[in-house]
Amino acid sequence: MAGSPGPRGEGLVNEETVQARPWVSVVVLNYNGRAWIDRCLDSVRAQTCAGRVELIVADNASADGSDLMCERWVSGWKSSRFMRMGGNVGFCAGNNRAAAVARGEWLFFLNHDAWLEPECLERLVGEAERFRAQAAMPKVLDYHDDRFQSLGAAGFDVFGWVSTREEHEAVREVLMPEGCGYLIRRDWFERLGGFDELFFMYSDELDLTMRLWVAGGRAIAAPSARMHHRGAVDVNPAGGGNVVEFRTSDTKRYFANRNGLWVMAKNTEWLWLWFVPVQCLGLALEALAGCLLIRRTSFLKKAYGDALLDAVKHWRHVWEARRRLAGMRVRSDCWLLRFFRCRLNRWDEVQRWRTLGAPHVSAR
Repeated sequence: MAGSPGPRGEGLVNEETVQARPWVSVVVLNYNGRAWIDRCLDSVRAQTCAGRVELIVADNASADGSDLMCERWVSGWKSSRFMRMGGNVGFCAGNNRAAAVARGEWLFFLNHDAWLEPECLERLVGEAERFRAQAAMPKVLDYHDDRFQSLGAAGFDVFGWVSTREEHEAVREVLMPEGCGYLIRRDWFERLGGFDELFFMYSDELDLTMRLWVAGGRAIAAPSARMHHRGAVDVNPAGGGNVVEFRTSDTKRYFANRNGLWVMAKNTEWLWLWFVPVQCLGLALEALAGCLLIRRTSFLKKAYGDALLDAVKHWRHVWEARRRLAGMRVRSDCWLLRFFRCRLNRWDEVQRWRTLGAPHVSAR
């Protein structure tokens, strides 16, 4: 099936693309996803509402040939588009660029290491519309079986870090839908400015959903919609579809630590800003534990020292983001207290240690 260059950037648009406005635009950002991408894309095509779905596949300069796999796959299904980013521009910029050409009423951001059960999108969007939510997520299960993985973040713990992913069977409000399967109305995504590209990756969905809540929106988890997710395939590839060890990297911890500080600094008023120094204290305690467990100063410098310094260095970006959000704010920090959980989220990491052993940290 022939294709033609896309209207924006380098890419391929299927010439049989339907002209009617789709209900949902599914955005899949691929990066070295050779082992995962076929099942991911096939699951989108198998949706019960596939006739109302537009698929946009973007590639972040994959080096494993999965970009060519995506290009071939797109040429075989109408209402699909393939885009090359021209380099690894990160999760945030890659998804923003793909979303910019989307035509659907809803955007669904789907990780390449995930797959959807056939009724997932129909149920998810249906529940979002029924509950008048502007963002939503399905129940996330492990890649090969039905073991529970996540229904989003219920709230904040005492350090301002997101609290546990609680399992439930009814639709509930959540502080943050997970980025592996994130649904949002396109008009709200555009109004909020999309993902903050300075984040590059990690904590970006929390930042976006905080802005949504503050601006008067609503986010839910819909357990009747189901998807399966491997997770962390770039930093923790061992085990195929099963997670068999606790592994992270200097770079992942750097982005997670830096971006977590930005989330609070950007999106709260003055009451919740106290979480910023509290998080700094928490990171200092983690760094101390890292000294004892990992015994590598380069990890401490990158994951904690550089994260804190870079968070401060971009204070102008944070200040401008606060100014923009102030013009949309309809909910105060006091209103957001409903998401506060008096607990320690890092206890979940301790539970992972008990299951998978002490963490392995890659120096990259």
